[in-house]
Amino acid sequence: MTARARQEDIVRSLRRSGATTVDALAAEVGASRRTVLRDLCALRDEGYVIHSDVGRGGGLRLDPQSMQTTARLSVPEVFALLISVASMRAAGHLPFSALADSGLARIERALPSDKMRDLRRFLDCLHVGKLSPLQDLSDMGPMDPALLPAFETAFLERRLIRFDYRDAKGIATRRLVEPQAMLILPPLWYLVAWDPTRGDFRHFRMDRIGGPEAIEGTRFNRRRVPFEDDVCPYRELAR
Repeated sequence: MTARARQEDIVRSLRRSGATTVDALAAEVGASRRTVLRDLCALRDEGYVIHSDVGRGGGLRLDPQSMQTTARLSVPEVFALLISVASMRAAGHLPFSALADSGLARIERALPSDKMRDLRRFLDCLHVGKLSPLQDLSDMGPMDPALLPAFETAFLERRLIRFDYRDAKGIATRRLVEPQAMLILPPLWYLVAWDPTRGDFRHFRMDRIGGPEAIEGTRFNRRRVPFEDDVCPYRELAR
């Protein structure tokens, strides 16, 4: 379990129990007493008000009005939110898209400079367009939750990505490609990649990708991805 996931479990436990002890929290999250004490300090630094009562009947209590005051979202999480907002704006008729965009801007402003740099690199690879009304969506399915983290690692570190792919005819293949961009044609998302074996760009529907893996020890160069005239970078859509 990561430190972040453990701290989220601690907050949930404190909210549910009302009062507890460090030892009880340690047993619940499967960590040492020292680790839980360190997590409690980190949570307090983020704005959570956690009271420590001594004596019989004492323990730890989370102020019911307490909330974190610093952003803890990772770059992939912010990127996922950006994708969602981009999809809403591209659709053009969904309510509250402007409010979502405003809220997302506040989150972006709270990111530290290193995360903001990674986010800008993500934005450079994000393009949005409109789906053809003739597109068949009858076989549209959920995306593999491992895809976005694998794409993050592969894209930012310029590694090749390997995955299983099922095409429109149901034919399954194993692919090894350079992840160059993402294309959103609501409600479909595509991984746009350079395929070294074919010497050309390929579009992979992301709901047809399975078992993604960023390959260590590989490296690729950024390429200019050709898009149609009706596809624009996310930055232009957000103006």
